Amino acid sequence: MRNVAKGKPEVPATVPEPDEAGMPSTGSVVAVSRAMQLLEAFALGEPKLGLGELSRRCGLHKTTVLRIARTLAMHRYMVQCDDGEWRLGPAAGWLGARYQSGFDIQNVIEPMLRDLSKLTGESAAFYVREGDFRTCLFRVEGPHPLRHHARMGEALPLDRGSPGRVILAFTGQSGKIYEAIRARGYHLSIGEREKGVATVSAPVFGLNWKLLGSVCISGPSSRLTEEQLTAMAQDVMGSANQLSYSLAGATSANTPPVLTTWHP
Repeated sequence: MRNVAKGKPEVPATVPEPDEAGMPSTGSVVAVSRAMQLLEAFALGEPKLGLGELSRRCGLHKTTVLRIARTLAMHRYMVQCDDGEWRLGPAAGWLGARYQSGFDIQNVIEPMLRDLSKLTGESAAFYVREGDFRTCLFRVEGPHPLRHHARMGEALPLDRGSPGRVILAFTGQSGKIYEAIRARGYHLSIGEREKGVATVSAPVFGLNWKLLGSVCISGPSSRLTEEQLTAMAQDVMGSANQLSYSLAGATSANTPPVLTTWHP
């Protein structure tokens, strides 16, 4: 039993304030959040960053950034270069590879995209929803020297461009444009998100016929007119259906009678 000085009430141990989820907020949670900030500070095309720039982008003191960077380096998520700057480490790439493998890319998605690219002569891509954005999970470049280049992993808006519009439509988004997309089973766009880029997309369903993402072909609008995109839509829908049956199972008892226009 602890002794308490006479006339002085015992001061209870400090309890961390709860977070929004009602769980105690701890320093370890803050540390994890700061580590994520550090990893996300690197933009596409930036091979390395200095300590000062990392500090500025994350809004953290240099000593804090250095401590976190060294901890991440111990687990190979960051690497310090010979000039003292920092780059992402091999563990970060391996994490991305494991994320991709969760969608069975090598065995199912990649071959479908290659076939679709050969069939249409354009670049083909597979998009998935990540929160309020969409991201290109995998892409096969078309044979033309002039083509649209999408960056895998980049967060893109859902409400601009046919891949995102399709994802919204087949997850039940309300509105005339989404009703029209569900009715025809695809969507095309020209210059909606990026000037000079034309795309047409269709939905892909996974286990239990839940929307998994969208298949898209893209190219310059100077080559892909609305008429050409409409004609290619049938090939895109066919490939999306084929992929859906592979991922969801063609013998499922609740297989939608018209796959491209069905949504939960």
